[in-house]
Amino acid sequence: MNGWKKWLLVLAFVASAALTVVFAFRAVHRRPHPKIDEQIRPWMTVSYVAHAYHLPPHVLYEALGLQHKAHDKLTIAKVAREQNRPVGAVITDLREAIDRARPPGETVSPFGPPRPGQSPSPPSHQSAPESGPPGGAR
Repeated sequence: MNGWKKWLLVLAFVASAALTVVFAFRAVHRRPHPKIDEQIRPWMTVSYVAHAYHLPPHVLYEALGLQHKAHDKLTIAKVAREQNRPVGAVITDLREAIDRARPPGETVSPFGPPRPGQSPSPPSHQSAPESGPPGGAR
């Protein structure tokens, strides 16, 4: 095989490999992403929750009776302390505001869709009582 034919073959191989990488990258990044809501935790900021739930921040601030400030790092735990309320009550207010702001049927469980025959409630973190002494010693 001549020298220029080898280089042409190498160039064709490199071009096909590059096209494969480009199309693989596009296929992975353009696939549909399931919309799953993250559980609201006390460490989260109100702005983070608004971003995670695809809502304008002012909706959640209004639900908490607060004025929205740009680049605010106000956590849910701090809101609860400032309002002298339990964190659970603040989270409940946020969930209700999110449900009101979204179109009907758009809410998705943070645990994914229930399996057939499974209740839609979140999994319990309680385990069955262990038999025998603690630590596994018998």
